[in-house]
Amino acid sequence: MNTIMSARALASAALGAISLCAAGGGVAYAGSVTQPGETVGLAVGAPLPPGVYLENTGSIGNRGDTNEGVNIPVALWSMPWTILGGRLEPFIALPELYAGNHKAGTFDSGWYNPFVAAMIAWDLGNGFGVSYLAGAYIGFSGGDFGSAFDQNTFRQDIHLNYANDGWTAVANLIFGIVGDNKATHAANPDYFNYDLSLTKTFNKWSFGPVAFGSTDVASPSGHAAQSQFALGGLVGYNFGPVILQAYLTSDVTQSNYSANETRFWLRLIVPL
Repeated sequence: MNTIMSARALASAALGAISLCAAGGGVAYAGSVTQPGETVGLAVGAPLPPGVYLENTGSIGNRGDTNEGVNIPVALWSMPWTILGGRLEPFIALPELYAGNHKAGTFDSGWYNPFVAAMIAWDLGNGFGVSYLAGAYIGFSGGDFGSAFDQNTFRQDIHLNYANDGWTAVANLIFGIVGDNKATHAANPDYFNYDLSLTKTFNKWSFGPVAFGSTDVASPSGHAAQSQFALGGLVGYNFGPVILQAYLTSDVTQSNYSANETRFWLRLIVPL
């Protein structure tokens, strides 16, 4: 039960980040607006107990000559009300990005695309849970990134999970519709992400394999569609009430990125 609750408490980690690739000696912003793999290991289908949750997820990755870090502070309110039998859970995230190309000697950092959304989560019984998320990344211009993130994105998720006898299986499906850049009027590709995991709990510890993939869909003319698939492993510990999760992933295949990516992830959740 503690593992199921800890995974659900980390639901807010399913929030905005960025996928990067190196191009022209610098850093180019492309691919999924939602960071591929950011909901790995999270059984976000079942509802959280009513209350406020503060969460932070960070990751550091390397892809060829490009290094990038993402930090995502989140506040989530699991409300005491339901809609059609599902728990209503609004939240907000203010992601930060640090990106550099050591070969070109470039480095950029700052806030990007605040994310505002809400989930409706249903407990279907017998260990099954499902939730629907709808929200928007708000276009943001300024700082080191200029107009790179100056577009709005509408995001919808379906989260599926099953938990029984210490085992938790998760499939989180994410679809983003990306608007044109408001400064340059350039079109952006829509995207589909899928984050998968199977974990086993032993007392306060949890372990298991994880995987994620992403692909551009409905790519406009001039965009080479990007895709990737990564595998890795996860370890978690429930300190009660503070929960910690870490996992390491590496691409096993990718298309139209500069190279395969290896990334280390760390999550922390504090229920108030």
